[in-house]
Amino acid sequence: MSTLTIATGRPTIIDRVVARRLATDVALVVAGAGLTALAAQVAVPLWPVPITGQTLAVLLVGVALGATRGTLAMVLYAIAGGLGLPVFSEASSGWGVILGPTGGYIVGFIAAAALTGWLAQREWDRKPVRAFLAFLAGSVVPFAFGLPWLAVWLGAAGFPNDLGTVLASGLWPFIIGGVVKAVFGAAIITGAWWLVRRRDAA
Repeated sequence: MSTLTIATGRPTIIDRVVARRLATDVALVVAGAGLTALAAQVAVPLWPVPITGQTLAVLLVGVALGATRGTLAMVLYAIAGGLGLPVFSEASSGWGVILGPTGGYIVGFIAAAALTGWLAQREWDRKPVRAFLAFLAGSVVPFAFGLPWLAVWLGAAGFPNDLGTVLASGLWPFIIGGVVKAVFGAAIITGAWWLVRRRDAA
C-alpha cells in the first residue's frame, strides 16, 4: 500500500533519515521556510540589496528536500512574508518587499531551490566537486531573476538603472560571498552524506 506524500522523484538525503509521509513532508516544507527566514536575519545592510544568509539556506533546503518540497518551502516563505510575517531581511514583511528592489531575488529563490533539488535527486550532492557545482549553479539563479527586477525598480523609482549601476548594486558585492556559501554548502551536504553512510554501515 502506497503512502501519501507530496515528495516526487528520486530520494534525497532527508529521505534516508525520515520516511516520505504527508505529515513529514509538510513539516519539512515549513521547516525549510523557517530556516530561510532565520537566515534572512543574518544580514549586512546595503542599499538597495542587503547581503544575507538566505541564499545558503535556500540551496540547503533545495538539496535536502528535493525539487518539489524545496520549491514548496520557498513558495511558502514568499507567501508568508507577503502576508505579513517578519521573515524577510531585517524582519521586514509585506507585498511591498516583494514588489521592491529585492523582490526578484525572493522569486528567484523558488527556482534556485527547484534547481538544486533536481540536481540532488541526480546525486550531485554526494561528492564535494559536484556538490560545489550544484550549489554554485543554484547561487546564480536568484540573480537571473533579481537583476532585471532590480533594473526595473530602480528606473521606476527614478534612480539610474544602466547596466553598470545594476551590476554594482545587485551582483558585484555578492560574488565572493556566493562562492563561499557554495563551498560551505557543499561541505555541509557531503558531510551529512558521510554521516548517513557511516550510520548505515554500523
